[in-house]
Amino acid sequence: MTELAGMTRDEIAGWMKEQGFPAFRGKQVFEWIHRGVDFDGMSNLPASMREELKKVSVAQGVSIRMNQTSRLDGTVKILYELRDGNCVEGVLMRYKYGVSLCISTQVGCRMGCRFCASTLEGRIRDLTAGEMLGEVLAANRFLIPEGRKVSHIVLMGSGEPLDNYTEVIRFLHLLREEGGITISLRNVSLSTCGIVPKMYDLAEENLPVTLCVSLHAPNDEIRKKTMPIAERWTISEILDACRNYIQKTGRRVIFEYALSEGVNAGEKDAEELAEILRGMQCHVNLIPLNEVRERNMKGVSEETVKRFMQVLEKRHISVTRRREMGDDIEGACGQLRRKIIGKGENLPCESST
Repeated sequence: MTELAGMTRDEIAGWMKEQGFPAFRGKQVFEWIHRGVDFDGMSNLPASMREELKKVSVAQGVSIRMNQTSRLDGTVKILYELRDGNCVEGVLMRYKYGVSLCISTQVGCRMGCRFCASTLEGRIRDLTAGEMLGEVLAANRFLIPEGRKVSHIVLMGSGEPLDNYTEVIRFLHLLREEGGITISLRNVSLSTCGIVPKMYDLAEENLPVTLCVSLHAPNDEIRKKTMPIAERWTISEILDACRNYIQKTGRRVIFEYALSEGVNAGEKDAEELAEILRGMQCHVNLIPLNEVRERNMKGVSEETVKRFMQVLEKRHISVTRRREMGDDIEGACGQLRRKIIGKGENLPCESST
């Protein structure tokens, strides 16, 4: 079955022609898909054409299996179901400036970061560009009663985006296709744990996305304790790649820093972090760790967060504390999926009981 959601307008037009349909129908199909409409709802296509398309292609391959809404702040945790039965998560956050959606790029993850629940069973498979778009389209369908749509996207759910580079880049291009979902790439943030060669590749793509780097340590010794990727690329190499990205795109880099008691949250850690970031066009986003029981990683007190911030601010490093959202609905990536589907080799949705 051909997945149409991952195609550009011209690609769908060419494919339609190959199927014996007029090419101009491709534009119509593309626009319907980006509105989140399946074949049955494509009212300006002949019924016979819709039936033929159903036999050979898929318009909407992602559905919402379940969702949980926070009683605290209205954040919505979404469990998406893919056509093969696998599940990934998303988080929908409403702000005054718009609606932000955190999406997944892989089923699971193979990066092995100790503070992340998504990586506990490893990477099962990559998502296609069409499936990533499908996460957004499904969220837009969910938002229809509110008359709102997703306006900002964060690639920070399950998976490492730069480990699925080709499909992620295709997805980013789809976001700004004429006649499609048309989300400005300046409203898109991409998070990586630091795959240095792909960071350089991304800088050459001429895509004005915000690069977020999961740093989580001020030196390589501490980073190696929580992030296996630190054995491959040093912090110095990552920062060089960040400086290159800043130079190529003119956009500042965001450093994600999850504070964990007894690991990376001391004042000396803050001082060392300030030193390595000095003079860089960047911002630090401090994250009080969501405890991951399987990893024996502990969170920090509010006082610890404040002291860490004060050290950075005193040394003129731009810093904020990430707003905690969805704490009562398994808000951290991977937690809801594990809770719902339990343990199993492939973790398909249908294994849930």
